[in-house]
Amino acid sequence: MSLATQYVDEQPQTDLEGKTIVVTGASRGIGRSIAEELGTRGGNIAVNYRSSEGKATDVVSRIEQEDGDAIAVQGDVADFEAMQTMADHVHDEFGAVDVLVNNAGITMDHSFERMTPEEWESVVNINLTGVFNATKAFYDDIKEADEGRIINISSLIGEQGNVGQANYAAAKAGVHGLTMTLAKELAPTGATANCVSPGFTETDMFTDVPEHIQENIREDIPLSRFAQPEDIAALVRFLASEESGYITGQVLPVSGGQNL
Repeated sequence: MSLATQYVDEQPQTDLEGKTIVVTGASRGIGRSIAEELGTRGGNIAVNYRSSEGKATDVVSRIEQEDGDAIAVQGDVADFEAMQTMADHVHDEFGAVDVLVNNAGITMDHSFERMTPEEWESVVNINLTGVFNATKAFYDDIKEADEGRIINISSLIGEQGNVGQANYAAAKAGVHGLTMTLAKELAPTGATANCVSPGFTETDMFTDVPEHIQENIREDIPLSRFAQPEDIAALVRFLASEESGYITGQVLPVSGGQNL
């Protein structure tokens, strides 16, 4: 057995044992993969959803099948009071939160010329203000935790922009700035804040993109494939762990090299 293989074999599969973790927008796509990955690593997972109760319950069942512990918690991240109520529910079930994964997001794509104020506000309210609202709800927990972690899920679009996504790009770029500020303010407590920036990922949201456009995008990716939700979940698992304690204020791409 090689030393590398021995090292991997010796790593605990429950490296998040006893950690309480909130994942927003966790009923499908990237959020679902993150919740399931962290749940199988020993975390107590609060599976947040806005309207997809059945799908959130499925995620809980999946985690419990792997001997994990999870609850489904309804709450619209765009609603400040709803996040406070969600925090109360999580505290009642699991106690203080150690890790917050801000994943909830939507798209409403139009060229800037055609974009309505309602489309702008809806996307910014969920993708950026939602991060503020959820973080405010659990900020004191993260500060006081032994290994507090805030992990914000952004997008490569927040770094590069994209035609038809002015609202989404602006919101995700805002998440980058917020993450860096949180990292500086949390540093004296030992807690960290980082941002995961996926490229184009095969989720339900992406399946609506016409095939010829998907092919054009794929040609621009050095690894010649789209990300899978599990690719993002693997990095989030590391950032949630003790091993990531000296990484903070970073925007970490998972883009197949598309950001090069």
